Amino acid sequence: MHSAELPDLRARQDADGACIADDAADLDNAAFARRVRRAASALRARGVGRGDVVALLLPNTADFVVALFAAWRLGAAVTPVNPALTESEVRYQLGDAGAAVAVTAGPSPLAGALPVAELSTGPEDTTAPETDAGALALLIYTSGSTGRPKGVMLDHANLAAMAEMMTGTARLTETDHSLLILPLFHVNGIVVGVLSPLLAGGRVTVAGRFRAETFFDLVATVRPTCFSAVPAIYSMLAELPDHVRPDTSSVRFAACGAAPMPARAHRAVRAPLRHPGPGGLRPLRGDLRLHHQPAVRPAQARDGRTAVARTAGRRHGPAGPDRPSGGDR
Repeated sequence: MHSAELPDLRARQDADGACIADDAADLDNAAFARRVRRAASALRARGVGRGDVVALLLPNTADFVVALFAAWRLGAAVTPVNPALTESEVRYQLGDAGAAVAVTAGPSPLAGALPVAELSTGPEDTTAPETDAGALALLIYTSGSTGRPKGVMLDHANLAAMAEMMTGTARLTETDHSLLILPLFHVNGIVVGVLSPLLAGGRVTVAGRFRAETFFDLVATVRPTCFSAVPAIYSMLAELPDHVRPDTSSVRFAACGAAPMPARAHRAVRAPLRHPGPGGLRPLRGDLRLHHQPAVRPAQARDGRTAVARTAGRRHGPAGPDRPSGGDR
């Protein structure tokens, strides 16, 4: 199934089922699909269509996810923009990506700016979703640590391969509830935190800015079955005072990505997350794993077909990446 079809499919299968929530909204499947169709209509009115790029300059909210699926419905790609970037950095990404529209949190002087509030008004889009698996889905920019940031091109086949790998490895089902704490301007947040659980029939709660001192209170309140984080977050959790006794009885697994987990943080976090009794984390293949390194790279799909990730001057394929002469690696 193509990602662009997901909102409508979930609404048809279970209209009242929980879908996505944040601090301001709690959308069931039907409400989420309606919001996506309205947002798609607003983007279409701005001239967005197949092959265009939509920039999302938004914090972690349900609105981000709505706008993401709305762009995909029209056959457009999304370039997520870090809200912490300077204005000149934002303008560079928008120009380099060729963004037709930039969805912003509020009024903005940026060319093509569309306040996110305008996505929830107006009629619903009635056109069938675009479903080309080879169409560009995400244009994720590197940090630019060794040169100008570069856009990594991920098509819908890439996303399908990564989501399939995640749902299979984590055995995600309709009973899973993902707590999103990673930024949505990274692939981990989009694919692991949102797309994979939604494709599996589960639900997502989008948390605001991560704070170690309140994280376990949020877990106890939201009752997620899973979350994904990076080593820096686990290190902060490992530094919490000894008197903190978190209730993680709902959590089935915690994932770690982006970098290797420091041994000290791994040992410190294992104890509060692993506990006896019903619910909670369980051993995976004989050992509790806070992170999982797949044997197949995310760029490789099943049945010998390769999903291609491209950057300017670089192409990932069966023979491996062709490296550019300079820039990020």
